Amino acid sequence: MKDLVYEYPTKVYFGKGAAKEHLPAALSAYGPNVLLAYGGGSIKKNGIYEEILDILRAAGKRVTEFTGIMSNPTWAKVREGAALARDCGAGLVLAVGGGSVIDCCKIVCAQAVEEEDLWDLEMVRHEVPAKAPIPLGAVVTASGTGAEMNGGAVITNEDAKIKGGMFSAAPRFAILDPEYTMSLPQMQVLSGAFDTLSHAMETYFGRSDRDNVSDEVALAVMRSTVVNMRTLLEDIGDYTARSNLMWTSAMAENGILKVGRLTDFECHQIEHQLGAYTDCNHGQGLAVIHPAYYRRVWSSAVPKFARFARNVWGISAEGKSEEELAQAGIQALEAFIRACGLPTRLTELRSRVEITPELLRQVADSTNLLPNGPRQLTRDEVYEILMERL
Repeated sequence: MKDLVYEYPTKVYFGKGAAKEHLPAALSAYGPNVLLAYGGGSIKKNGIYEEILDILRAAGKRVTEFTGIMSNPTWAKVREGAALARDCGAGLVLAVGGGSVIDCCKIVCAQAVEEEDLWDLEMVRHEVPAKAPIPLGAVVTASGTGAEMNGGAVITNEDAKIKGGMFSAAPRFAILDPEYTMSLPQMQVLSGAFDTLSHAMETYFGRSDRDNVSDEVALAVMRSTVVNMRTLLEDIGDYTARSNLMWTSAMAENGILKVGRLTDFECHQIEHQLGAYTDCNHGQGLAVIHPAYYRRVWSSAVPKFARFARNVWGISAEGKSEEELAQAGIQALEAFIRACGLPTRLTELRSRVEITPELLRQVADSTNLLPNGPRQLTRDEVYEILMERL
């Protein structure tokens, strides 16, 4: 294990009826003005909006609404939300939605108290904001990203064609009610769950001195995510599977898997830039990229890939070399992606533009290359991975 400092700032209320039971007390710690943020309006169709609004009104809060947060939140949307938060004097921003809504609101909370443009500060000059952000609370309605568990946010600057990580404070509290996810369509649920699987894989396959406690937990999170995704393929309404996936999502991104070790996250970097150019679904983009990436790097981490095959996919080592076992794990991952109905080709992704070799060259040339995976890629290798999946 590497040396570490660990602190967990988010108070989590998990279970059926968690909002009604716990949100009133949580709200009492903040001022009278609340910025209520959500996406395209699905929470109005499934009843969550009225439930949350009733709780806010009963608590005596004055509510300003920030709506229309898109699946890949843009810097323009952050600036819109920050202006609303300032104008209404928000003492709390309450994000009701999935990872996109929560990510957007993290940076809204930070930008609202800063006169300087945070994109320029963080992404161009690589400096840290000085002021404490507006407090943030999260009500999770679509799990997978684990966004409610940390201060990181992924924001797309459309002008710069960059989809990158920014940082603020983690939510002060999070409401996790699995019943809030029950109205989501199957593909959205499975795409989100694959993002959870990706987080755990990317953490596990990072370089570390040797297998450690964090790796053991990561393997357990991966295994549980796969088991419960398979359950939902049989019964999409299975509450236990939904609740387990909501918690593995949280576990994958609350820092527990990452303490004392280096992490990979090169697949996320590739997908982020793919998303910046195409606006594709994040989890589905990851499903396309992961197997091709792992076929590029497995030989630099054979023991880890072999352990992945045994512990996550239950592949017997009998009669196999470690190299054969490692490759079998990657094949099992790709077969699982197909079984879930997730895309395996870039042409299967919903894109706002035609995905061409020329566009993929731009994606590769703008991808952030990280040093902590099994081995560091070149931009040409990123391009080859993308072309393999075209």
